Amino acid sequence: MSRPSYRGGMSNISLAFCPITVDDVDAAIPFYRDGLGLEIVNDVAYDGHRWVSFGLPGQAGAALVISDPGAGRSPEDGDALTRLVVKGVGPGPYVFTTDDLDATFERLRAAGAEVLQEPIVQDWGPRDAAFRDPAGNHVRINQA
Repeated sequence: MSRPSYRGGMSNISLAFCPITVDDVDAAIPFYRDGLGLEIVNDVAYDGHRWVSFGLPGQAGAALVISDPGAGRSPEDGDALTRLVVKGVGPGPYVFTTDDLDATFERLRAAGAEVLQEPIVQDWGPRDAAFRDPAGNHVRINQA
């Protein structure tokens, strides 16, 4: 059976945001703002939860949104996600690119981020490094 194809014109599509669950929003902010150099574009509190949106400097739109495990979820789903975040086995890795991997690596290390891998050239091509954010999320940074 063949797949139907769309033969119309191409429409523009872009990623609106990438959610990242953290156990402590305040602890995660310095990692993403100061360590990765993202800008806070929105900080919303509602119903006992908080969502902080970050953007890429010089680019329109939010790049990612951090929030606690219960934000926008049922209590059961929030509890299940909390258990994963606490274990450090949440979704990810989240992969960023930079034009200066060494400077980004040193900035994150100086900020106290947990280093998983120092900058190396991978067998499959990119030069990258890896960290855990304060909640344990796996973050990789590739040299652009």
